[in-house]
Amino acid sequence: MIKVDNLSYSFPQKDLYNEISFTLEEGQHCAFIGTSGSGKTTLIDIIMDPERYMFNGNIEMDPNCRIGYVSQFSGLDKTKETTVFEYIAEAFIKLQNEITSICTEMETSQDMEPLLAKYQQALDAFEAIGGDDFESTINKKLSLANLSKHKDLMISELSGGEFKLVQVIKEMLTRPDLLIMDEPDVFLDFENLNALKDLINAHKEMLLVITHNRYLLNHCFNKILHLENMELQEFDGSYIDYNFTLLQTKIELQELAAKDTAEIERNEILINKLRAIATSNAEAANGKSLKARVKIQERLEARRIKAPFVAIKQPDIHFTTDKELEETTILKVNDYSAKFDEILLENVNFEMKSTDKVALIGANGTGKTTMLRDIFQNDCPAIAINPDANVAYLSQLQGEVLNESHTILEEFLEAGFKTSAETSAYLLDYGFDEEALHQKIDSLSGGEKNILQLAKVAASGANLLLLDEPTSHLDTYSQIALEKAIATYNGAILMISHDYYSIINCMDYVLIIENKTVRKMSMRKFRKMTYASHFDKDYLEVEQKKKAIETKIALALKDTDFELAKKLAEELEVLIKS
Repeated sequence: MIKVDNLSYSFPQKDLYNEISFTLEEGQHCAFIGTSGSGKTTLIDIIMDPERYMFNGNIEMDPNCRIGYVSQFSGLDKTKETTVFEYIAEAFIKLQNEITSICTEMETSQDMEPLLAKYQQALDAFEAIGGDDFESTINKKLSLANLSKHKDLMISELSGGEFKLVQVIKEMLTRPDLLIMDEPDVFLDFENLNALKDLINAHKEMLLVITHNRYLLNHCFNKILHLENMELQEFDGSYIDYNFTLLQTKIELQELAAKDTAEIERNEILINKLRAIATSNAEAANGKSLKARVKIQERLEARRIKAPFVAIKQPDIHFTTDKELEETTILKVNDYSAKFDEILLENVNFEMKSTDKVALIGANGTGKTTMLRDIFQNDCPAIAINPDANVAYLSQLQGEVLNESHTILEEFLEAGFKTSAETSAYLLDYGFDEEALHQKIDSLSGGEKNILQLAKVAASGANLLLLDEPTSHLDTYSQIALEKAIATYNGAILMISHDYYSIINCMDYVLIIENKTVRKMSMRKFRKMTYASHFDKDYLEVEQKKKAIETKIALALKDTDFELAKKLAEELEVLIKS
């Protein structure tokens, strides 16, 4: 249905694609993956509106192909006066009203022919989106997403996660030939994530979904598009199979690359010796030997492995404290409450020690972000922060921390960096080269903006970090880098997250919001609750083991211990097959 052939495209500051090609066919559920800033959202924009872009290559698409779209940004405030049912049924109600209006016009019109044509056109459009029983279909989808009880609520009463599911349902019900969704899982709690998984798997038409969520990747897709370093890899099959194939390829190619590098280094020593001999003794034979060896070196360099899906950039995140506190209370919350139209939280009491790493969890819309923001602003009598605490904040609303009209350089100079050279050296660890410093922040991807926020947090030297959904929009490699940074940090962290793995891998305990208050929960109880309510225990335990082995493989490759990497890959294969 859609064929992209040898597509190349560049921004002024950045080349995005180099002759990439792929096809999307009827019935495929395709996951679109790649590191933050690799150009996934831009490629989707090009597919949806190719006339807006000056690119090389071809995009072939069925002229009758209808595309639906769910953005990574919700836009909740635009539909305040609409109920959930009316919002989802908008296209059906509009066509229904149009058909009724034409029928009314027919009753008094003398010229029936154009009205009959108009009537048939509207009727065909209504039937094409399944209009005959749309009320029943909407009810079924709401039930599948566990949202039946919200049918008559106003859209403005929904949490961000609930509204995201409603958007997905709305687009699915218009039956587009291709439904594109850009990170629909961002900010979803465990229950809503499962609902999204069920909606995706029940959808019969073609899907193209940008996601970094491993749970969705493992359960929902039969095709993978992987965009890295301007090139694209296409894989027909599950993400689990693709990920393992990629890992095997990585081990093989890095071993070959290590051998090539060793041979190039040996050859360089020979060239230097021959050059010295030829300089001191100008005999023709010496010159010929040198030329022959240089040609060999050129051939070795030319065949050196270039592997865009193996050499994947990973930010190097380091959280450090300028002032480390001895074991003491760093944060105390006493009888805190929060409300908007209704009470969100009341009688909240807890305290944190100076080295505690704590996850704040709860369903979408329960007041987690409100409380974290109040802690950061520190102007509420119910909140007491240690006077020696230096607090840094990462917001899920990225414009709250980043001035998106700034360039990256302007943002960091304003944050206290002295020179362009100092900023460039610092941000290179986070994947931003010198040229990228002059990009406007509003032109960056969601993942790149979050990495910038993490870079600002890391530069602050704070000893209390307030992190609101720090893994949102981040690719897998950046998530692993963040987990490493949290593990080695010697300050306190209060983190809102719906990422099960980040909570399990990084946190000491959980604060869970239930019945409008907060209670402390051990990691053991959190696991037990998660197994019982949201995810299969065996699946999660196997995923943890897989992730641990993958981390060991990465370390073995870093140490060029290829035999160990191969042995670990065999262990991983057994685990996957089980």
